Amino acid sequence: MNDPKLTRFDVFREGLRRDGIEILHYEPRYPKPGTKPEKRMERIVGFLFILAGVFSLLFLAAYIWWPWEYGDGAGDWSDPARSYTSVIGICLGLSLLFFAIGILTWAKKLLPVEELVQDRHDGPSSKEDRKITEATVDTVVGDIGLKRRPFLKKAALVGAAPLGLAAIAPLGGLIKDPEDMLTKTGWDPEYAETKAKGEQAGVFQGGKFVRLMMRDGTMVRPDMVSVGGQITVYPAYEHGASNKEALAPTLLIHLREQDAEELRENLYPMYEEVSVSTPEGEHESTAMFGNFVAYSKICTHVGCPASLYEQQSQRLLCPCHQSQFNVVDNAAPIFGPATRHLPMLPLEVDDDGYLIATSDYLVPPGPAFWNRPSLPEGWEDKQ
Repeated sequence: MNDPKLTRFDVFREGLRRDGIEILHYEPRYPKPGTKPEKRMERIVGFLFILAGVFSLLFLAAYIWWPWEYGDGAGDWSDPARSYTSVIGICLGLSLLFFAIGILTWAKKLLPVEELVQDRHDGPSSKEDRKITEATVDTVVGDIGLKRRPFLKKAALVGAAPLGLAAIAPLGGLIKDPEDMLTKTGWDPEYAETKAKGEQAGVFQGGKFVRLMMRDGTMVRPDMVSVGGQITVYPAYEHGASNKEALAPTLLIHLREQDAEELRENLYPMYEEVSVSTPEGEHESTAMFGNFVAYSKICTHVGCPASLYEQQSQRLLCPCHQSQFNVVDNAAPIFGPATRHLPMLPLEVDDDGYLIATSDYLVPPGPAFWNRPSLPEGWEDKQ
């Protein structure tokens, strides 16, 4: 090992031998460095890295500037917001794909061809072993050709740097203060009024309560839902059925008589007496209207739409991770990973016969996190 005549490769080979590794075959891919075939392959690999960088930049541009908010309703397929997820997914996917192909092409077409056999052994590394490891790393770096292939080194950096930015950019969403968007929805009259820019569509009942609306803008009356049926409803104002009100989608269920009676018997006290302050004074009601009940459609596990209603078992199923909620027991979780109830939306009918929400959800809807309770704090003490 101390013979100055030993080349770096000799030390490398000796290190492998001491570690129980035998080189069966070792042959440079291009015996004469700098040939035209090698340069052509370098350009191909560099082009792949640059392509990866270009698509990373396109991902960043689309992530920041591509319109993602639906206008009035979900819009048709010509709405650019419909393509938002596809565009950023395709750009990031192609970036990762081209970068991976570049790495594989570099390994397959530029690195030496070698065949090794290694025995496993245990024990700490000696001083000599560390020296050997250093020589091994130098040899591998030399084989990769970073020092004599500056074009590939720069191309890899061009491709990798935007990829790093693409990984960091989504964290920017954590900087903005969510304010009350995690606790209030479009069903809150005051919150909705600020969102609806005034009295658009005449949907406010004297500025007090918000009507229930289907996706096409049709106001909902009780006779529009058959016994045992269900529909998805939204706050009745402009953008109420768009992704700007991500926590507002609600499942309105017309329960069978026996199911409604069972739910009334199980109804939590906070749903039996819903008291809301209005300009005209205190308004009191129950969360159910007749045999109608409305639960948040946002699963309290990770936010998938929980809308598979099994009428015979009185269960509401979320298809994503199989969480199940008991419809006749305040939508309590009874199976799967969800641990929070689905919040109930208090219902009533206005003077014109349309269903309205008499308040926002009494418990914030949406996925659970560490300081979000399933029911209001101290509620158990009031039972």
